[in-house]
Amino acid sequence: MTTTADTGATLDSHDRYDYSPITGRRGGTWPGGKKLAVYVAIGIEDYHFGAGQTENLLEGVPAPDLVNTSWRDYGNRVGAFRLLDRLSGLDIPATILLNTAVYDTAPELLDHARSLGVEIVGHGVSNSDSLQGLAEADEADYLRGVSARIEAEEGTAPLGWSSPWLTHTESTVDLLGEGGYRYLLDLRLDDQPIWLTTRAEPLLAIPYALELNDSTSIIGRGVGASEFADMLIDEFDELLDAAGDQPLVMSIVVHSFISGVPFRLRQLTRALEHLAAHRDDVWFTQPHAIYEAVRAHATTEEVDHVGN
Repeated sequence: MTTTADTGATLDSHDRYDYSPITGRRGGTWPGGKKLAVYVAIGIEDYHFGAGQTENLLEGVPAPDLVNTSWRDYGNRVGAFRLLDRLSGLDIPATILLNTAVYDTAPELLDHARSLGVEIVGHGVSNSDSLQGLAEADEADYLRGVSARIEAEEGTAPLGWSSPWLTHTESTVDLLGEGGYRYLLDLRLDDQPIWLTTRAEPLLAIPYALELNDSTSIIGRGVGASEFADMLIDEFDELLDAAGDQPLVMSIVVHSFISGVPFRLRQLTRALEHLAAHRDDVWFTQPHAIYEAVRAHATTEEVDHVGN
């Protein structure tokens, strides 16, 4: 049998980032001498009724599906307010992965979020959308349209993007840089932010722990609320130990209609209180600040190579 090792052939791959072992990187700290950066992102989403992709609790409900629709609607009516207030009470800044349709369907929620100083990250128009299959020109228009709507509502364009359903095309990374986005929250290739190679502007991949996401773990894999909280605590404790010599990043991604329900919020709060008790060593922050810190300390070579 002929193997790759026998022939010296290379495996098919991509050209967005090179291999880099974490053991070979320089040390340092985050602002204030903190060892571990932690950001908490809340998915605040909206869905078309009866069309496109949906997040469902119960599969196979025939149309008109008011059951799953009302389950999701709880998030923007109740859950998001409680999640935002819980984070604020723990002095943990919130980041919102926002479907811009929410500006029209739940404007009071965005008013409340704005009053708490959240960061808005582009997350599409609706979570019934997907970038998959879009022609490059159409995708570029879509990404610019999301940015323009957020800028019109918030006064500044978003620096960050996270794709609905974590979908991408061959052009997404390039188009994000060309469209004014500067970081991506979709990938966990590392415990540190990593520059992605693009054809234009630099794009920073800020760690996004796919399993520390209540959608993928609780709904997708049936993880219980208390188990999810334990996952957050274990991830945090392990990363805090590992961050002794290098600045690392931990992400938590929750959704208004999943972790915003009372029994899950109680368990999530248990985990967040554990994290907050270690505030002396932890930088509770938002992705834009992580981006700015990385950008400020990057060498010219580290940043400039990504456009080549």
